[in-house]
Amino acid sequence: MKLIYFAWVRERIGLKDEEVSLPAEVTTAGDLLAWLKQRGPEYEHALSEPRAIRVAIDRVHGGPETPLAGAREVALFPPMTGG
Repeated sequence: MKLIYFAWVRERIGLKDEEVSLPAEVTTAGDLLAWLKQRGPEYEHALSEPRAIRVAIDRVHGGPETPLAGAREVALFPPMTGG
C-alpha cells in the first residue's frame, strides 16, 4: 500500500510517500494511524493528535472506522484552513 503524506505530516515524518506492508491486525484507517505512531519518534510526533489527521483512501475521505481492505493508496493530511 502506498502512503502519501501532506503538509506538516510530511514535514514531521520526513517523507512525502512510502510503500508499506500492513500487519494483518491493521484493518481500518484508525488502526493504520495507531500502527504508524509506533514506527518511530518522527511518526509519533506527526500523529500525536490522530483526531487532527484527515485520511483519504483511494482519494475518498474516510474516518477512523473506514476499512482499508483493497485500498491501494492512503493519503494523510492535516486539517486545511482557508481564507
